[in-house]
This record gives sequence, C-alpha cells and structure tokens, in this order.
Amino acid sequence: MSLSEKLADDLKSAMKSGDRAKVSVIRMVKSAVKNREIEKGSPLSDDEITAVIHSISKQVKDSIEQFSKGGRQDLVQKESEELAIIQSYLPQQLSPDEVKTEVEKVIREINATSVKDMGRVMKEVMSRLKGRADGKLINQFVKDVLGG
Repeated sequence: MSLSEKLADDLKSAMKSGDRAKVSVIRMVKSAVKNREIEKGSPLSDDEITAVIHSISKQVKDSIEQFSKGGRQDLVQKESEELAIIQSYLPQQLSPDEVKTEVEKVIREINATSVKDMGRVMKEVMSRLKGRADGKLINQFVKDVLGG
C-alpha cells in the first residue's frame, strides 16, 4: 500500500470514527501533498510524500517551540497532538546513538579528516539517513567528530 493510499484510508476511518483532530491533520497533509503534486506536475512517489510530511513535521515543531516561549500551553498541547499524528506517517526515527554511529562510519569510509570535508560527509549521511534523523542532529554530530 502506498503512502498516498494509506492517508486516504486513514482519513476515511478517522471520519467514520469522528476523530476530528486526525481528520484535520490528514487533510492538511493531503493538501500539502496535492499542492506539491501541482507544482511538480505529476503524482509524488512515497519518498517525495515523506519529504512533504517531514517538512510539515518541522513546521509543527517550530510552532510548538514558539508557543512554549509565548506561554501558550493550550496551543502547545494541540500542536503536540498533531505532531504525534504527523509523525506516525514518517519512518521510525533513529536514536542519537545510532545517528552518531552512522556519522562516524561515513567519516571513516570517506576518510574525512577536518571541517573542510563536512560538505561531503553531510551529503553522504543525509542520503543514507533520509527522513530517519533530524538534519540539525546530524550536523551537530558531524561538527563534533570533525572538530568543528
């Protein structure tokens, strides 16, 4: 089952069960996917849909951070619930230890020795961990290991 089909099926079941929050989130995701399909001019692959969902996830995380700073716990709670639904459509995230292990492995494989090699390392790690780890976390580990 493709990710697009899964979203459609989950939307139907959420509507039948009366889960307004899930209906709202899935509609938001489907809308973002549809907009991206219009921009591209063709249907999206599962990887492209995952990238759209990951982008939405980052936006929601930023909103949560801003609402926390503003003392709006009611909105933090609402956005956190939405984030949980959104993340259920993303691949399982790796633990920080797993990310660090992968970063160290890539650095050894491409013989990176200094911060000058950071671009090559980031490119390789990001392609291997596509959607399964946060880019900021990867960047931090690469800097730490390369001594940046």
